Amino acid sequence: MTTQPLRIGILGLIHDHVWDHLPQLQHSENAELVAAFDTNAPLRERIQTEYGCPAYASAEELFSSHELDGVYIFSSNQEGAALAIQALNRGLSVMIEKPMAANLAQAEQMLETARAQGVCLMVNWPFAWWPQMQHAVNAALAGEIGAIWQVKYRAAHAGPKELGCSDYFCEWLFDPERNGGGAMMDYCCYGCVLASCLMGFPESILASGGSFRPEPLGVEDNAIIVMNYPEGMATAEGSWSQVGKLTAYATAIYGTQGTYIVEPQKKGRLMLATADQPEGAEVKVQCPVLSLQTATEHFAHCIRTGET
Repeated sequence: MTTQPLRIGILGLIHDHVWDHLPQLQHSENAELVAAFDTNAPLRERIQTEYGCPAYASAEELFSSHELDGVYIFSSNQEGAALAIQALNRGLSVMIEKPMAANLAQAEQMLETARAQGVCLMVNWPFAWWPQMQHAVNAALAGEIGAIWQVKYRAAHAGPKELGCSDYFCEWLFDPERNGGGAMMDYCCYGCVLASCLMGFPESILASGGSFRPEPLGVEDNAIIVMNYPEGMATAEGSWSQVGKLTAYATAIYGTQGTYIVEPQKKGRLMLATADQPEGAEVKVQCPVLSLQTATEHFAHCIRTGET
């Protein structure tokens, strides 16, 4: 494949995470923004104004107007899956924001299509680019804290609107069909993917959710998933009603010889407690290589190298 920057199109602008990825794309030497699609005129105008790229009211118009190497998808979980399949069938590599789809059937169809076309399908998990998370996961898998027997992750805030999410984002987050659920789909997915990475697939799962806000949103605003393993367990929590930031986005990885606590965001610390240091001590974390620093750089790397 050419060493020129990969030509990227954006399909959908109604997932607010897109505005975090566009600066990465703008400053990358390995990929470039070519064009965008969204059905909402104000969002098309915004990306045209802020990034100077053409924006179209239909995906077909974008596809027919530009040569692309791959696409980023930032639509609803339901519509994003359909857009992904459309792009994959055109032989384009796809990066789609977590959790991938609104239901299992869509996710399986996406995987089957990507394999049939021989192209890259990447699901972006924002916490995957935290250096301290990468260090903790790699060290835990290498046996640094012994056998892993429990993984816990809690994603929580006061609610999408309270957090400042756009009306475009909230409209589908609060729609059980377009989202696939509520807080469980939006936030418990993080803990589930982390547990599967560290412990594999569970033998059984228990899930519970409910609406505990004073004004119901139409979907569950709190949820928990418990994953049972032969020699351990994992929990994934999601909340759209938590007051304050204490415990929010907290990760704990428990092993037979130590415990990791991963503080959130890219500047968070990695703490390790052992029998010799029960109070815990900060672990020095190195800056990852370029291909593990952002979703854009990793996507470009995987397309060029075929790495999965």
